[in-house]
Amino acid sequence: MANAQTDTAADNADGGDKVLDCIIVGAGPAGLTAATYLERFHRDIVVLDAGSSRARWIPTTHNCPGFPFGVGGVQLLEKLRTQACTFGASIVDARVDKLEREGRGFVVRAAERRWRARCVLLATGIVDAMPPMEHLEDAIAAGVVRLCAICDGYEASDERIAVYGPLQSALRHALFLRTFSRRVSVVLSQPDTVSADDTALARAAQVRILPVASGLQREGKTCRVRFAQRDEAVFDTIYPVLGEVVQSDLATALGARAHEGALRVDDAQQTSVDGVYAIGDVVLALNQISVAVGHAAVAATAIHNRLPANYREVADEGR
Repeated sequence: MANAQTDTAADNADGGDKVLDCIIVGAGPAGLTAATYLERFHRDIVVLDAGSSRARWIPTTHNCPGFPFGVGGVQLLEKLRTQACTFGASIVDARVDKLEREGRGFVVRAAERRWRARCVLLATGIVDAMPPMEHLEDAIAAGVVRLCAICDGYEASDERIAVYGPLQSALRHALFLRTFSRRVSVVLSQPDTVSADDTALARAAQVRILPVASGLQREGKTCRVRFAQRDEAVFDTIYPVLGEVVQSDLATALGARAHEGALRVDDAQQTSVDGVYAIGDVVLALNQISVAVGHAAVAATAIHNRLPANYREVADEGR
């Protein structure tokens, strides 16, 4: 979202024929951290923000380094944005729809606007498939629906937990969540065949496999799950594992290698397209804020080192 800290971006709302050092696509934790690094390297950049960072869904995270009492996703994004803008980052509200190669550089287009740069850094993330539940945002804010077992499984310790999704992915997540609670169930999101091996695996971990849910409804601090034949079950927390869309199309359209949509990168976070880098959840890696921040540091430093030197001018001392 545009705010007082990003008004300076108006001068670069359309880069025109100016060639920037780097365009960062995405303003989540990864993109904003990379912006801070590149600005501190005195590089000429712009950040293009569609306003849809996955981090905005986080009510409070307690495993983000440096926040011992937790931090909300929106608050974290505001802090990261303020930090980048303090060093001069231009952040423009724009949803990028095309990335093109142009000579040795790139053109990024958003509707009728365009920007040119020597390098592009993609921090476009993923979009989670959400469960069919009314007032879903309120349920997430209340901790009734949780989106990341790694991030907040601890907060669900000893609660009645349901994992909602297709059998195989739901069962894997349920086994992981048994670390945190003795009461974990799989709730199927679609008809599926439960094999003898699935049953044995669930029984060994003391995980229940329940039928296909016909409805999910938040009730205060709990979620009521309805099944056929009027059966019901109540849980304190429900984890949906319905899949995700990796937003890698900009890179794959240029031929970047990917696996199940997630971009493959080298040790410098560069994709198989020279000059295009990728960080955060769009990359084949653990989808965590701390990982995204690490990606950003690596990629920003690699980009700075590959660009033409930007030595500070030496004052004329009459030599």
